[in-house]
Amino acid sequence: MILSVLSAADADTQPTLKDAQEQAGQAASWVEQNWSTWLGIGLRILLIVVIAAVLRVAIRRAITKLIDRMNRTAQAVDGTALGGLLVNVERRRQRSQAIGSVLRSVASFVILGTAALMILGTFQINLAPLLASAGVAGVAIGFGARNLVTDFLSGVFMILEDQYGVGDTVDAGVASGEVIEVGLRVTKLRGADGEIWYVRNGEVKRIGNLSQGWATAGVDVTVRSDEDLDKVRAVLTEVGEDMSKSEPWNEMLWGPVEVLGLDSVQLDSMVVRVSAKTMPGKALSVERELRWRVKRAFDAAGIRIVGRVPEQAEAAEGDPSAGMSAPSAYASTTSPQSLATAPIQPNLAK
Repeated sequence: MILSVLSAADADTQPTLKDAQEQAGQAASWVEQNWSTWLGIGLRILLIVVIAAVLRVAIRRAITKLIDRMNRTAQAVDGTALGGLLVNVERRRQRSQAIGSVLRSVASFVILGTAALMILGTFQINLAPLLASAGVAGVAIGFGARNLVTDFLSGVFMILEDQYGVGDTVDAGVASGEVIEVGLRVTKLRGADGEIWYVRNGEVKRIGNLSQGWATAGVDVTVRSDEDLDKVRAVLTEVGEDMSKSEPWNEMLWGPVEVLGLDSVQLDSMVVRVSAKTMPGKALSVERELRWRVKRAFDAAGIRIVGRVPEQAEAAEGDPSAGMSAPSAYASTTSPQSLATAPIQPNLAK
């Protein structure tokens, strides 16, 4: 009895040909009803991907052409008087490549991110929670890494505005030296003693670029107040002309050496100011050479400078006894002067 009941139940659960035909018909009808929807979604996704790829390629090519045009403009002015006051071609090439890399990265991120959101929207996914979560995460990251964001944005604007580049000598306030690397977050400087400074771009409040345009070499010549000013001016002018004609100073000097006149007048000295416009970064070398030449010219012309030993002192240095005073009469106890000033002794004989 029990075996017959179990065999009947197994016969009822086994699939039959009719059941298979019904399931195949249902699947075919479901595909027939939804194939147009899936086809439309697929075509929409394909269209979004194609448009994003074409737009990305077009924008990247436009940025590349813009950078190439900037490089050609830099090469056109290089070697001219205008190009001498501007940065060189290599500096502009590095800057344009950095700008192009940043712009291409930003364009790719924006285009691909927008395409991804549009694809998610095609699948009927609610993007409001996703965008809200992204906004909250962005705010949290902005507060937590605000220094990093500040450094990055400052680096981008420094590159776009061409405030400085590799090889420039700058004064960044917190450190000064030669720029050896410019990044979006950190700038590397090599100091005067060879040390390397890592300066965050967000900490830089001011920049003094000593390598752009031109520099000024200024020398203060201090002479005695009784010197002939016309003679001093003539000697300084001759020194400047000779220096402007000699190598390699004729390339470093971008203007004549000018005697500006008296900078200050004291009772025993006066200061004559000499100035010259030089190549960027060469002002210190020009000042040292100018001091060297002025000292030699003054010695040859007999112009005395402040700090020289007076002639009376020079003559006295030859005789050691010249600085000694004559012996005093009071030094001898038996001299009339010493006896006259001696105290009166009491008379003990009385």
